[in-house]
Amino acid sequence: MSLLSSFWNEFIEKLGKSKKNNPVMYPLLKHANPVELTENKIIVSVDSQGAREFLAKRSAEIEAALFGHSQKKMEIEFVIKSPPKNKVSPPLFSFEPSVEDIFTRAGLNNKYNFENFAVSSTNQVAYAASQAVVKNPGSAYNPLFLYGGVGVGKTHLAQSIAKKILEADKNKKIYFCPGDNFTNELIESIRGKTTPQFRRKYRYLSLLIIDDIQFIAGKNAVQEEFFHTFNSIVSAGGQIILTSDRPPAAIKNLEDRLLSRFLGGLTVDIQSPDFELRSAILLIKAKEKNINIDIEAAKIIAERTSDCRGLEGTLLSIYAKVLGVKDKIDLEAVEMFFSQDNGERKKRVNPSEVIKTVCSFYNVKQSHLKGPSRAESIVFYRQITMYLLEKELGLTLLETAETLNRKDHTTALHAKQKVGNLILRDLNFKKEIDTITQSLFQST
Repeated sequence: MSLLSSFWNEFIEKLGKSKKNNPVMYPLLKHANPVELTENKIIVSVDSQGAREFLAKRSAEIEAALFGHSQKKMEIEFVIKSPPKNKVSPPLFSFEPSVEDIFTRAGLNNKYNFENFAVSSTNQVAYAASQAVVKNPGSAYNPLFLYGGVGVGKTHLAQSIAKKILEADKNKKIYFCPGDNFTNELIESIRGKTTPQFRRKYRYLSLLIIDDIQFIAGKNAVQEEFFHTFNSIVSAGGQIILTSDRPPAAIKNLEDRLLSRFLGGLTVDIQSPDFELRSAILLIKAKEKNINIDIEAAKIIAERTSDCRGLEGTLLSIYAKVLGVKDKIDLEAVEMFFSQDNGERKKRVNPSEVIKTVCSFYNVKQSHLKGPSRAESIVFYRQITMYLLEKELGLTLLETAETLNRKDHTTALHAKQKVGNLILRDLNFKKEIDTITQSLFQST
């Protein structure tokens, strides 16, 4: 995908999520094609004179949206698409929706597919199971239950399965639904006395994906409805895919009959991405956005960014700094980015303040943290301190270890990996770390 297409597609996707998007303007822009992009102008082709005139009258509104997307003042010009020579116009009523339209109708996101899903030892079982479901939906593993922390690829895999099945048969009835949406739709249907329509929408699907299924737990009416929806789809040979941040047995207040059905298929744990996988994901993201990056630079970013979703943000932040200065992201650009970020924090907070804050939060003595104690709780608080020293202050692993009177840098490396993985898997623990970090920097 070219930089021009990437820029336009990201703009359209963002515009589509806006609550203020015009119900007529947005579809016209979505089906328009970018032709040329310069520093301060974009030329876009549309199918007809009517579309061109309609959009031209709203140029100011569209240019304002472009500014919000790119932070650059850009002029937009609309031209009429030239039809290919000797092309016969199709009959007026022979319109057939594009594959992208079918994906959108099914609730799927354009950016998720198997081609841009990086596979390693942490997710290879889930990937293989997903491929099996594509080949034999409704019989291979039903339901397929994928669980893991934030950003490990659960949603990516689930939507990739749906796309492959739709590509093979666009008439399949498929729907991707976040768990809270299922709940909200059911409540609205009960309020509006439209429950029959709700059931027709869900119970006759070929494939239903519920993302974050844990959100239905503890809601009796919702669990009752989902139980019957599940049975209806499976008994008709349809496929169910569920994702969650925890395994079925760990979902509190989940009815036994639902738990039994969830455990009746295949449950797969997707682990937090290791360094190699994060590196691969970063390189895939860079390729998608037409960003040139050295592999060694990508490795540094992957090493310093444990959150998979944070990889893209870091990549774009560095790219914004080198744009117009360098033709690629190299090792120097990455080191400068992290040194500037960590340098600012080092100026404001010193290691002793980190130790003091952790001890205060967990009510433990500093002497215990820096002493020889091997008590399980003290070791854990020490690991948290090491993680914060390395991540927030930019200390090297050796400096981190020495700050807490440890001689071996591998102790700090283990702490970094353990705490980083726990943050991704335990929302409550993440909140604790966020609270400690905020208290460190809020007064600076």
